[in-house]
Amino acid sequence: MSLVTAGVVVLDCAEPEKLAEFYKELLGAEDLDAHVNRVEIRAADGFRLALRRDVNATAPSWPRPENSLQAHLEFVVDDLDAVERLIVGLGGRPMETGDATGPTEERGYADPAGHSFIIRRGTSTAPKQG
Repeated sequence: MSLVTAGVVVLDCAEPEKLAEFYKELLGAEDLDAHVNRVEIRAADGFRLALRRDVNATAPSWPRPENSLQAHLEFVVDDLDAVERLIVGLGGRPMETGDATGPTEERGYADPAGHSFIIRRGTSTAPKQG
């Protein structure tokens, strides 16, 4: 029997309530738990994401090399273009992540607080760059 009952990805940000709204809309999620300094949401597939208040939070600089990527989120999607429109409509922004020639099976974005994430079609086969 496992002693660990759940895993939660936690992102630090200045305004967890505002960022939770972005991810709730993107993932079709619901509030799981909310406190003064933390909001946790759960998507329909069980994925859990918490947003924790850090008044000094700064966005990572990825993909710029002066600050390496420590972690990022990946979401599997069926329609890259439709999800991109949703992300931008919710206040996210596309990130320049390298060579964009050829068929694009994954795309990089930043949420409204600057955290990086990827949307991809199918299983990623590309090696980590950098």
